[in-house]
Amino acid sequence: MAVGWWRAGLVCVLTTVAVAAAWSVWRDPGGVPAPPSPLGQAGPLTAARPAAAGRLPRVAVIGHNANTELTDFVVPYAVLKRSGAAEVWALALDPGPIRFFPALRAQPDADIAAFDAHYPDGADYVIVPAVHEDADPRLSAWVRAQAGKGAVVIGICDGVWVLARAGLLDGRQAVSHWYSRSTLARDFPAVRWRQDRRYIADGGVVTTTGVSASIPVSLALVETLAGRPRAQTVALELGQAHWDDAHPGRDFQLGPRHIYTATRNATAFWRHETLQAPLTAGTDDLRLALTADAYARSYRTSVVGVASEPGPVRLASGLAYLPDQVSSADMPSLPMDNTLAPTPTPLLDGILRGMSARYGRATAGFVALQLEYPMREP
Repeated sequence: MAVGWWRAGLVCVLTTVAVAAAWSVWRDPGGVPAPPSPLGQAGPLTAARPAAAGRLPRVAVIGHNANTELTDFVVPYAVLKRSGAAEVWALALDPGPIRFFPALRAQPDADIAAFDAHYPDGADYVIVPAVHEDADPRLSAWVRAQAGKGAVVIGICDGVWVLARAGLLDGRQAVSHWYSRSTLARDFPAVRWRQDRRYIADGGVVTTTGVSASIPVSLALVETLAGRPRAQTVALELGQAHWDDAHPGRDFQLGPRHIYTATRNATAFWRHETLQAPLTAGTDDLRLALTADAYARSYRTSVVGVASEPGPVRLASGLAYLPDQVSSADMPSLPMDNTLAPTPTPLLDGILRGMSARYGRATAGFVALQLEYPMREP
């Protein structure tokens, strides 16, 4: 009899928990905050060091060979190359390819040893994307050394971890991806952390919020290097009317609906699909990176780079991508526009609308949360 009562009590408790969880999910819209009015500051970042006078400024985008955030790396590289405003280098710690997260691989222009040998005076700007191995002492030491030579250091998204570990943020204002802000505040109390800006420059250091901030901060850097008209030209090609720093950072939070969506997508393996990212010479890799990054975060999609032949393929930015496999005619492709034509709306808006139509609004909202991208209901 006692066992029967215990089982009945357990069933009651589990039923109550399940009902409460379902109620929480039902009440939670599962979206992200809408874009703010462009009331922030829009303008150039920290100017290049005097040594850059009389030549194109030298910008180094540094990635770890293992698991570097795709969009954080490719967007600034591609935007700056498209602008013609700088001499841009794609660097890795070691010789060999960079494995991007969550998809694709590329062969950098050089490793840090080769770059240092070629330019002992260093870069004028160093862009640090999010990397999984942010505690690698070689990376923080190299970034610290570049800052010591006068480089302005820009941390994209969780690239801020590298800057913080290098001691470049102590006593400065900084922002970060919403998911990391409490841990960063605990581990680096000497930094004045903020949540109300999409990017912030404090002296020779610039930090940004989540993944999607790579576009506006890249345009702000183009404005710094080549003036506002050049930045506006590039911005119009990307559908960006503004690149100001206004951002509803405090409103990005992981809710019950997001957790439910992630769990549902991950466990419904029969609905998973693999999409190919076509690596064809001249393809706009900025669009490709944004699309591949977004879809690979859906917990429903794997993305592989596919080319017609083995070996590197140079896309529109000039960066050489390495296929994961050669030709797969039976594999569906990423839904994207392969042209370099200007778009009337922000690229991510179109990508997330397409994802909403394919996988539902909840999945699009979950991906937007990961990208820290303010958006209206898709």
